[in-house]
Amino acid sequence: MPHPQAKVHRMFELVEPIATVTFSEVPNEAFRAVGMRNYWDGYFAGRAAPLGTAPAEVVHAVFYNFADGEVARHIPWVWAKITPQEAIAVRERGSATALRQMIGELADSPGLVRAADLATRAAVSAPTAGRALYAGLRALAVPAEPVARLWHAATLLREHRGDGHNAALLAHGIGGTEAHVLLAVSLGMPAAEFGRLHHLPKAQLAAVVDGLRARGIVDAAGGFTDAGRQTKDRIEARTDELAAPPYDVLSAAELDELIAGLEPIAAAVSAADH
Repeated sequence: MPHPQAKVHRMFELVEPIATVTFSEVPNEAFRAVGMRNYWDGYFAGRAAPLGTAPAEVVHAVFYNFADGEVARHIPWVWAKITPQEAIAVRERGSATALRQMIGELADSPGLVRAADLATRAAVSAPTAGRALYAGLRALAVPAEPVARLWHAATLLREHRGDGHNAALLAHGIGGTEAHVLLAVSLGMPAAEFGRLHHLPKAQLAAVVDGLRARGIVDAAGGFTDAGRQTKDRIEARTDELAAPPYDVLSAAELDELIAGLEPIAAAVSAADH
């Protein structure tokens, strides 16, 4: 059944910290232990593994928001050290361990088991058409252990939303690097200081910002124009709309129960991350 968009967006806020434990220190160290040189090797090996040994060009297209050449510094190099199947296992084990450490006693609570069950039911229910990364994850086995299952479900829901977000960006003519500039602007940060942009050559980043300025999205001071703010708001609203299908399988009461069950877990992860 359809649910209010505010609840769909709330699920994004709760799923994001749970899914992204996969980018924390414990999984990072697990990837280093199997031969990855740095954080980004592990990032690309783990996140791209559901796509198999797809070339850098395909991973770049699916991930959408990396600058040209960034993916190719890691793909296919990582596949000489680890197979996609091994990367999937390392990522799952490391992420489940990290999540368990962050949430403490909640890891063994009946509430977590129920949240994992509801989240998984939603996460495996949506159509895969047009959503390459979500489809790749859907082809994987669902973990039996509850903490790992919750992380896996959160990752499915995150990447389902991410595939839809990329489609919304594409439909609005916003490229991947441009999307990071818009995120930096929305956070009140100069693009040159934003984490995913600061390493780019200054001339390359300046050209991206100039292009957005020429289109009337960014003003001379580096903030949003009215049209730019409207474009960003439309993209976010459309992303929420496209993220709704997994939750259609849940009743209103079940979605409320899932939100209530995830709130202390997400809060514990966020607290541990700071």
